[in-house]
Amino acid sequence: MKKLVFMFTLIFFGATANAQAWTGKGDQKIQLGLSAWGYGTGVTGTYDYGLNKLISVGAGLNAYFGDYKDNDNDNRVFIFGRLNFHLKDALQLPEKLDIYPGVDVGVLGKDFGIGAHIGARYFFTDKIGVFAEVGNNGSLGVSFNL
Repeated sequence: MKKLVFMFTLIFFGATANAQAWTGKGDQKIQLGLSAWGYGTGVTGTYDYGLNKLISVGAGLNAYFGDYKDNDNDNRVFIFGRLNFHLKDALQLPEKLDIYPGVDVGVLGKDFGIGAHIGARYFFTDKIGVFAEVGNNGSLGVSFNL
């Protein structure tokens, strides 16, 4: 039994040894998750592209299960652009972890939507990790390296 546990431990640490949360220019991430607060409860999907060691730009879409105001069916989708500032190097974080404040600007039905967030990503393997973003529009889910 001890040999089996040891073998699984080696495999786990071997799989996570090269995981990187943020590499800078050309880094690409896709995130899928649940929008737990903000304009409503629903699902979210985002894409981020690294411009340099500090900045990424991207886009996203949040689809809400319920209306966030006045039973208006037009306000169930938030389509937005986003800008993030990655602090992994500035805070000397481990390779698997990245913390990033950012802003979202887009349209929510017929309305203009804007939000600010601070997020964190942690990668278990080279390709798969988890994320959480909090702010006036927040979410939790899975993050993928491309």
